[in-house]
Amino acid sequence: MESKSGSECPLHGNGAFPDYLVGRRLEQVVASWHLHGSEAPSGPLDVWLIDSETVATRITTGSDWCVIVETSRPFAGYDMAESGRVEVAATSGETPFADHLGDTVLAVSEESCPDSGRRVLEITFDSGRVRCETWSGGLRLSSK
Repeated sequence: MESKSGSECPLHGNGAFPDYLVGRRLEQVVASWHLHGSEAPSGPLDVWLIDSETVATRITTGSDWCVIVETSRPFAGYDMAESGRVEVAATSGETPFADHLGDTVLAVSEESCPDSGRRVLEITFDSGRVRCETWSGGLRLSSK
Protein backbone atom coordinates (compact mmCIF):
# COMPACT_ATOMS: atom_id res chain seq x y z
CA MET A 1 0.00 0.00 0.00
CA GLU A 2 1.07 3.53 -0.65
CA SER A 3 0.46 6.59 1.43
CA LYS A 4 -0.39 9.87 -0.27
CA SER A 5 -1.38 8.24 -3.53
CA GLY A 6 -1.77 10.55 -6.50
CA SER A 7 -5.15 9.01 -7.23
CA GLU A 8 -8.03 11.37 -6.53
CA CYS A 9 -11.72 10.56 -6.28
CA PRO A 10 -13.50 12.45 -9.08
CA LEU A 11 -16.47 13.25 -6.80
CA HIS A 12 -14.82 13.81 -3.40
CA GLY A 13 -11.23 14.81 -4.12
CA ASN A 14 -8.32 13.52 -2.06
CA GLY A 15 -9.81 14.31 1.33
CA ALA A 16 -7.40 14.42 4.23
CA PHE A 17 -4.12 12.52 4.15
CA PRO A 18 -4.26 10.76 7.53
CA ASP A 19 -0.49 10.90 8.13
CA TYR A 20 -1.13 13.44 10.91
CA LEU A 21 -2.51 10.55 13.01
CA VAL A 22 0.95 8.98 13.33
CA GLY A 23 2.22 9.48 16.87
CA ARG A 24 -1.20 10.33 18.27
CA ARG A 25 -3.09 8.20 20.77
CA LEU A 26 -6.62 6.98 20.03
CA GLU A 27 -8.77 8.41 22.84
CA GLN A 28 -12.33 7.78 21.68
CA VAL A 29 -14.29 6.18 18.84
CA VAL A 30 -17.70 7.49 17.75
CA ALA A 31 -19.79 5.75 15.09
CA SER A 32 -23.07 6.21 13.25
CA TRP A 33 -25.45 3.28 12.72
CA HIS A 34 -28.53 2.86 10.55
CA LEU A 35 -31.39 1.39 12.59
CA HIS A 36 -34.63 0.22 11.02
CA GLY A 37 -37.39 -1.36 13.09
CA SER A 38 -36.23 -4.47 14.92
CA GLU A 39 -33.51 -5.29 12.37
CA ALA A 40 -29.93 -5.50 13.57
CA PRO A 41 -28.06 -2.25 12.95
CA SER A 42 -26.15 -2.01 9.71
CA GLY A 43 -22.87 -0.25 9.57
CA PRO A 44 -21.20 1.55 10.98
CA LEU A 45 -21.90 4.16 8.32
CA ASP A 46 -19.25 6.53 9.67
CA VAL A 47 -16.50 6.25 12.25
CA TRP A 48 -14.81 9.18 13.99
CA LEU A 49 -11.44 8.64 15.63
CA ILE A 50 -10.83 11.19 18.38
CA ASP A 51 -7.10 11.42 19.03
CA SER A 52 -4.88 12.79 21.79
CA GLU A 53 -4.86 16.21 20.09
CA THR A 54 -8.72 16.19 20.21
CA VAL A 55 -8.88 16.03 16.41
CA ALA A 56 -11.87 14.06 15.10
CA THR A 57 -11.06 12.11 11.93
CA ARG A 58 -14.13 10.88 10.07
CA ILE A 59 -13.88 7.73 7.95
CA THR A 60 -16.83 6.91 5.68
CA THR A 61 -17.64 5.90 2.11
CA GLY A 62 -18.73 8.01 -0.82
CA SER A 63 -21.53 7.42 -3.28
CA ASP A 64 -18.94 6.17 -5.78
CA TRP A 65 -17.60 3.63 -3.24
CA CYS A 66 -14.45 5.55 -2.33
CA VAL A 67 -13.20 5.76 1.26
CA ILE A 68 -13.48 9.34 2.50
CA VAL A 69 -11.14 10.60 5.23
CA GLU A 70 -11.74 14.09 6.63
CA THR A 71 -11.45 16.04 9.83
CA SER A 72 -14.93 16.80 11.15
CA ARG A 73 -16.79 16.56 14.44
CA PRO A 74 -19.46 13.86 14.83
CA PHE A 75 -22.91 15.03 13.82
CA ALA A 76 -26.17 14.38 15.65
CA GLY A 77 -28.31 11.39 14.76
CA TYR A 78 -31.44 11.92 12.71
CA ASP A 79 -34.78 10.34 11.87
CA MET A 80 -35.58 9.19 8.31
CA ALA A 81 -39.28 8.38 8.96
CA GLU A 82 -40.22 5.02 7.42
CA SER A 83 -36.58 4.43 6.40
CA GLY A 84 -35.46 4.23 10.03
CA ARG A 85 -33.00 6.44 11.84
CA VAL A 86 -29.28 7.06 12.14
CA GLU A 87 -27.86 7.05 15.65
CA VAL A 88 -24.46 8.51 16.49
CA ALA A 89 -22.74 7.51 19.73
CA ALA A 90 -19.42 6.65 21.33
CA THR A 91 -18.62 2.98 20.86
CA SER A 92 -17.24 0.58 23.42
CA GLY A 93 -16.78 -2.62 21.47
CA GLU A 94 -18.82 -2.37 18.30
CA THR A 95 -15.89 -1.67 15.96
CA PRO A 96 -12.36 -3.09 15.65
CA PHE A 97 -11.02 0.29 16.81
CA ALA A 98 -12.27 -0.44 20.35
CA ASP A 99 -9.40 -2.90 20.81
CA HIS A 100 -6.92 -0.06 20.25
CA LEU A 101 -8.30 2.63 22.58
CA GLY A 102 -5.38 4.24 24.38
CA ASP A 103 -2.90 2.97 21.77
CA THR A 104 -0.66 5.14 19.61
CA VAL A 105 -0.90 5.18 15.82
CA LEU A 106 2.39 3.92 14.37
CA ALA A 107 1.59 4.15 10.65
CA VAL A 108 -1.14 4.74 8.10
CA SER A 109 -1.30 3.46 4.56
CA GLU A 110 -3.84 3.43 1.79
CA GLU A 111 -4.71 1.77 -1.49
CA SER A 112 -6.37 3.62 -4.32
CA CYS A 113 -7.64 3.16 -7.86
CA PRO A 114 -6.89 5.64 -10.65
CA ASP A 115 -10.58 6.14 -11.51
CA SER A 116 -12.14 6.25 -8.06
CA GLY A 117 -9.60 7.32 -5.47
CA ARG A 118 -8.96 5.78 -2.05
CA ARG A 119 -10.36 2.26 -1.60
CA VAL A 120 -8.57 1.18 1.60
CA LEU A 121 -7.17 2.94 4.65
CA GLU A 122 -5.14 0.87 7.07
CA ILE A 123 -4.17 2.22 10.49
CA THR A 124 -1.40 0.45 12.43
CA PHE A 125 -1.22 0.60 16.21
CA ASP A 126 1.35 -1.04 18.47
CA SER A 127 -1.39 -3.59 19.28
CA GLY A 128 -2.45 -4.42 15.69
CA ARG A 129 -4.04 -2.95 12.57
CA VAL A 130 -7.50 -1.86 11.48
CA ARG A 131 -8.42 -1.98 7.81
CA CYS A 132 -11.13 0.40 6.57
CA GLU A 133 -12.44 -0.36 3.11
CA THR A 134 -15.42 0.08 0.89
CA TRP A 135 -17.42 -3.04 0.20
CA SER A 136 -20.51 -2.84 -2.06
CA GLY A 137 -20.74 0.84 -1.19
CA GLY A 138 -20.62 0.37 2.58
CA LEU A 139 -17.85 0.88 5.10
CA ARG A 140 -16.22 -2.36 6.23
CA LEU A 141 -13.83 -2.44 9.19
CA SER A 142 -11.64 -5.41 10.06
CA SER A 143 -8.76 -6.15 12.44
CA LYS A 144 -5.46 -7.74 11.60
